[in-house]
Order: sequence, then C-alpha cells, then structure tokens
Amino acid sequence: MKVSVPPIKSQGIKTKLVPWINSIIPADFDGKWIEPFMGTGVVAFNLAPSNALMCDTNPHLINFYQSIADNIITPEIVREYLNKEGKILLEKGESHYYGIRERFNEHHNPLDFLFLSRAGFNGMIRFNQKGGFNIPFCKKPQRFAQAYVTKIVNQVASVSQILKLKDFEFKCQSFEKTLSKVEVGDMVYCDPPYIGRHVDYYNGWNEENENQLFNELEKTKGQFILSTWHHNDFRKNEYIESHWDKFNILTREHFYHVGGSEKNRNPMIEAIVTNFETVINNYQKPKQEQLVLLGS
Repeated sequence: MKVSVPPIKSQGIKTKLVPWINSIIPADFDGKWIEPFMGTGVVAFNLAPSNALMCDTNPHLINFYQSIADNIITPEIVREYLNKEGKILLEKGESHYYGIRERFNEHHNPLDFLFLSRAGFNGMIRFNQKGGFNIPFCKKPQRFAQAYVTKIVNQVASVSQILKLKDFEFKCQSFEKTLSKVEVGDMVYCDPPYIGRHVDYYNGWNEENENQLFNELEKTKGQFILSTWHHNDFRKNEYIESHWDKFNILTREHFYHVGGSEKNRNPMIEAIVTNFETVINNYQKPKQEQLVLLGS
C-alpha cells in the first residue's frame, strides 16, 4: 500500500502505520469513518472512506482542512503563498519566521499555519497555555526551495481531490461529543496523545482523559481501533493492563526517531486495541513485527 503524506505533519504522525491499520479493518465495512483525534488526518486521507467525520479540539487543524474542502485553499494558492513567504524567509532569515508566528497567533490564517508547521523546529506543532503557537525556527532560511514547495503543493492537491470525491465533515469539538454520535456500523479510529509519554497536545492529556476515553469506547455502539503504546525498554503502559486488556490487542515494534543520531532512535512496542476480532493474512493476533519509523 502506497502511503501519502498530508500537507500538515507533526510529531507522532502515523504515516508508517497506515498499512497496518488498513489491514485490520473488516472487509465488509461500509459505514461512517469517525476520528475524534484527527491530527494530521494521515489515516483517513489514505484510507479515503466514502463518509468520514473528522474531529479535533485544535481549531487550526480543522480550519486548515475545512479551507481546502471549501476551495479557499487550493494548490495554486499554496504555491503562490509559499514562494512569496519562502523568498522573504531566505532574505530575512528567522526574523521573518517569528513575524509570521506572531501574525498567525493574532489572526490564525491557515496558510500561516501551514508555513509554521513546515518551518518550525523538527516539524513540531505545539501551543502554549494561551493557545499560541510556540515552536522555534528550524534554522533553515532556504527551507522553501522549489522542490519542497512542489512537494507540499502536491500534498494539498491530493487531499483536495479526496475531499471533492468523498463526503468528509470537519468539526472542532471534544472527543466525548464526537463519540456520543457513533452509531452501529460506524468505525472509530482513535489516536489520542500517548498517556505517560510527555507528549504535547492542544488541550493536554492526563489520567482523567484516558479514563474518560476508555469509558466512552467501552459503551460505544460502533467498532473502534485505538492506537497507543504498549511498552519500551524502560517501562510499560500501565493502562494496557488496567484498562485496554479487556479488548483485543495487536502489537508491533517500531522506532521513534528524533534527531540525526543513531542513539536517538528509541524502540517502542506500538499497540492497536480493537473491540472486534481481527484477522491479518489469515492469522489472529500476529507476533510482533519490526517497523522502523524514520520520518517521512
């Protein structure tokens, strides 16, 4: 399965896990695909279901993709914008990045959000307690070379084409509200922040959130797929035994890669939790397989 990278990227993106997720979806599924934590949207944009509800509490993610759906943001507009701002970035350097960051935090332009997500340090997306984007510059004034701009434009074009052919709805709302709308026949894909992993999220994530998510999924009328972590070399996810073990769990090893050094590659066992039996290549619950994530 060829996997496409969406125009908005961030830490924890599931690009390399899309084929695994796709392989466990029942062949007869034809209901609504629902994501309470859409993030970059990489899973849904690659699976391209006929009908999808994409939700997140981060209004900037929702605004960006809704703007593509409404044809406010087009590939041509993105090319013109990135060429213009990239040229200024090359001339002025980091001062221009911080100027756009300040402008975005005041006006919330979705094109500025795209710029910051691609010119910020390590491709991270993070907001402070006041809701301000606070990632520093990546120190690459030449960031928006023509080939890179074309790559992003093509990613926008790919998403735009999907949204023209499929019925995708975007909403900025809590996962509780999203899960309350699930009906029989729906498939919910949950990719919440990984509890205990010191992750950043627009509204934070704690034990109370994890408990609430468990309670909502336990009583859901539909089927669900949950991404979380199982364990690493140093500790285990305690919520696997206390909560998620009552469902079906598949595991697979992969590496989180941060920085350019081999020593920064940290192996972890990724877990997928479902409330339905899964069959992959005619085998139930396969042994752990190695999947290396080196970024996209």
